[in-house]
Order: sequence, then structure tokens, then C-alpha cells
Amino acid sequence: MDRSDNKIIVIGRQYGGSGRKTGRALADALGLPYFDKEIINKVAAKYGYDPDILHRADEKKPSPFRSMLLGKYGVMDMYATSPLSRESLYEAQTNVIRQICNEGSCVIVGRTADYIMREHPGLVSVFIHAPKEWRANNLINRGEASSLQEALIKIKKADSDREGYYNYFTGRNWGTADNYHLTVDASLLDPEEMVALIARYVDKRKKES
Repeated sequence: MDRSDNKIIVIGRQYGGSGRKTGRALADALGLPYFDKEIINKVAAKYGYDPDILHRADEKKPSPFRSMLLGKYGVMDMYATSPLSRESLYEAQTNVIRQICNEGSCVIVGRTADYIMREHPGLVSVFIHAPKEWRANNLINRGEASSLQEALIKIKKADSDREGYYNYFTGRNWGTADNYHLTVDASLLDPEEMVALIARYVDKRKKES
């Protein structure tokens, strides 16, 4: 069973909104372990998967064509029944996330951890968003895009991948405020203010529980 005194802070984020940076800074501020791509490595180690395959499949839903065949026609291909199907990988990742949360308080970025741990009394789910132009400039400043157009294309694809993945595996709508305890516009706060705001909210939730 989950330890009810654990603080499980999950950061959902739009691409380019500095969600990872915020999550890591928050973990440092609160003295908690931080998990992002580390989850993938743990899945690979526990189940013997190739880490490269897991990283390529990270936060991406099964292809629409395969989902149509499975749902409409009941067609089962070799990939769908293999240990490396997206569903199998998601199940393995879910088990690892639950194990991490059972071991103690932590900060986790993405991977539907807010949904997986939704019944945990210590869960605090946060979604970080910002206008596309602000996020595009953020990517350019980080050296991940050389132009506004390139940055916007990357944002559109990454957001679409994350939305499809989240919606497919949770039955919820990614980024909808009702799914989270706190939503924050990253463009309105300095990084330090963002971390301080979330930390205060986490402390408030703890006192009320």
C-alpha cells in the first residue's frame, strides 16, 4: 500500500514551458528525489528492456492506425501482443512509478503520474503552461531551435504527442484545469517565483490533510 504521509508532486507541462527545470528546482528546494527520464532507465533495468526503445516511445501513444484496427476490427498484430507494445511499456512504467511513490516523497515530471497516483492522499498535481510564442522564444534561448517557425513546429508536435499519450492512457483531457490541483502560467513568473508558489501550495495542502 502507499504510505499516506508521502508527498507525491507531479508536474505536467506543455513543451517549452520549463516544466523539467521547475520540477528539478522544486525537488531541490524541498529536499526530495526527482524523477523524469530516470523513470525510463528504471523500467529498462527492472524489465530488461532496451533503454533506447523506451526513450523513443516515451510519452507517445500507439499509432492511430493500429488503435483503429484493434478497436474496430479486433485485429491483433505481433507488435500489439509483444512485450514491447506501448500498452506493455505503459504497464511496466506504471509499476515503476508506484514503486517510486511507495518508497517515499518525490517529484515526478509527466508520464501520467498524476493519474496513476490519483488516489494517493499526498498527491499534488501541477500543470505548467504558457503562450506558444513565449515557449517558442524559450526554445530559441535554450538553443533547441534556430527560428520562431522551427520552435513553433516543435512545440506543436511535442504537445500533440503528450496530449495523445495522456488522453489515450488516462481517458482524461491533457491540460484541462479540472484534472490538476494547480495550474500555472510560466510566462507570468520568474523561475524562483514559480518554485516558491508551488512549494507554498504543497505546504498548504499538507497542513490541510
